[in-house]
Amino acid sequence: MSFQAYLDSIKAKTGKTPDDFRVLAAEEGLTQYGEIMAWLKSDFGLGHGHANAIAQLLVHPEARNVEPDDRVAKLFAGNKAKWRQPYDTLLAELLGFGTDVATAPTNTYISLLRGSKKFGIVQHVRNILKQNGRAAIVVPDNVLFEGGAGETVRRRLLQDCDVHTLLRLPTGIFYAQGVKANVLFFDRKPASATPWTQRLWIYDLRTNRDFTLKTRPLARSDLDDFVACYNPANRHARKATWSEANVVGRWRSFGYDELLARDKVNLDISWLRDDSLEDSANLPEPDVLASEIMEDLQAALEQFRAIAEDLAV
Repeated sequence: MSFQAYLDSIKAKTGKTPDDFRVLAAEEGLTQYGEIMAWLKSDFGLGHGHANAIAQLLVHPEARNVEPDDRVAKLFAGNKAKWRQPYDTLLAELLGFGTDVATAPTNTYISLLRGSKKFGIVQHVRNILKQNGRAAIVVPDNVLFEGGAGETVRRRLLQDCDVHTLLRLPTGIFYAQGVKANVLFFDRKPASATPWTQRLWIYDLRTNRDFTLKTRPLARSDLDDFVACYNPANRHARKATWSEANVVGRWRSFGYDELLARDKVNLDISWLRDDSLEDSANLPEPDVLASEIMEDLQAALEQFRAIAEDLAV
């Protein structure tokens, strides 16, 4: 579903155009994104995705002049053009899941949506991966800890695949400070009554590491220690760098039973002491703190939204 299709379906449901909503919002004195979203949902019965489309136009009117296809083209411009064909191929595959699959491109990334939820890309990669095929995908932190469907996907992934490595990436290396992401490595395996995942090895490249896009970008050399720990020649002969005697080690593993015993099979695991929390002089910049707080709040809201949807069933 394109952005214009969103607007068309909104008009079919409510009889109103974005300009109509703009006038009504002004009459109500609504100017902030959050209050506009709540108003659209409560007064007009719009779902999250449709309400977001209108709210974005009201808060950022300049966005109306930028077509989604133009945003996608811009994202794959220059040295990123090589990724356009894989994106088109993946999108064609995803659109086959139903008419409720949609894209929501921004100036920096593209969200894949199904209904009002972000699409379960991890589950899809697992489904299309051939037996003994290997995958490494970048996922945001919420994929590691969200309950509901997220917990179900993690349980099945640990059962059906050998989920062997998780790289906790530092913030600020993609497009914005405060954005937390990880690289999840797993191999697809044949059907088995016993789980394929035996141990998940985690490398923490985030805690007490500071990177930025301009002044301190992530370099290949910053990954040398991770690559050595990963031991691609024989990953079954890995050795942890963390121990009771070396509490600053960034590389350690957790057994399958340990993972399942965690609340909601939460894979968002950290063990290093964050120096910025111990020493106020080392606190991140205010904009970084604000971004992290906003992301945590957004994750919490997504969880509350899922609960609300479950209660409405």
